[in-house]
Amino acid sequence: MIRFFRSIRQSLLAQGRVTRYLTYAVGEIVLVVVGILIALQDTEAAKVPS
Repeated sequence: MIRFFRSIRQSLLAQGRVTRYLTYAVGEIVLVVVGILIALQDTEAAKVPS
């Protein structure tokens, strides 16, 4: 999976599409943040006694 994303980044930079690369980078960061927020929400839900 990492190899797949690396190839996308390299091809975008090689083609000189910096704007598309930045859009891709921001999208990747958003996905990571959403994943972290979901994990935190799940952890907090597990701490609350029923």
